[in-house]
Amino acid sequence: MDLQLTGKTAFVSGSTQGIGYAIAEALVREGASVVINGREDDRVQASVARLQATVVGGTVSGLAADVEEPAQVARLLESLGEVDILVNNVGLFEVTPFAEVTDADWQRYLDVNLMSSVRLSRHLLPGMLARGWGRILLVSSESGVDVPADMVHYGVTKAGMLALGNGLAKLTRGTAVTVNTILGGPTYSDGVADAVTRLSEAQGVPADALKDAIAAGNHTSLLQRFIEPAEIAALAAYLASPLASATNGAAVRADGGVLTGML
Repeated sequence: MDLQLTGKTAFVSGSTQGIGYAIAEALVREGASVVINGREDDRVQASVARLQATVVGGTVSGLAADVEEPAQVARLLESLGEVDILVNNVGLFEVTPFAEVTDADWQRYLDVNLMSSVRLSRHLLPGMLARGWGRILLVSSESGVDVPADMVHYGVTKAGMLALGNGLAKLTRGTAVTVNTILGGPTYSDGVADAVTRLSEAQGVPADALKDAIAAGNHTSLLQRFIEPAEIAALAAYLASPLASATNGAAVRADGGVLTGML
């Protein structure tokens, strides 16, 4: 299927690995020019080179910025130029007891997981509206709906992304700009893979066996395995395309059936 993305420019925050990189790759494969982002310039450039080698002929560039820092975001936006597709993907996650999450931790999670989307969208949405076409995607999580007890701070920020997407979509009424949120489920991203590897080494069990056991332990999952980043990316590429013109203000699930509600 041709997603009609040739000639479009996309910026994907937090895209040097994991879901963000997979989304960047999917967009490049569909003909979009993609700007990769991460905190460290060497990692950004390495990811640019990797993607250029993977998708020969694709147009890929990179901009390093720590989205936790408003000043760095401001410098990034000065260099970015016009963007047709904004993918707010960057995010932190960590299992931490609620009583041990400090005010500073809360502020960091809010800045990275939520305020980065606010700052990027605030800058880029007006241009999309003025040019008459655009896409904003927010990569949230099923944890924003069913907030985990051991990651309350994470779940709250992901719930905030849902609210942000809902509100921003109302600003696009009657235009060809859309704002949608992806509700991802447990995904075997690089960060999760690293955590599983560390845990398998500590427990002395094979990483693949531990990975399967963790996935099987999620009793509401219909998929009964981890989601692959490319599966989230496939949905993101569709929502970023002109083919998804009738989908706006939606929270679209790619959660493997973890959420048990009908909506």
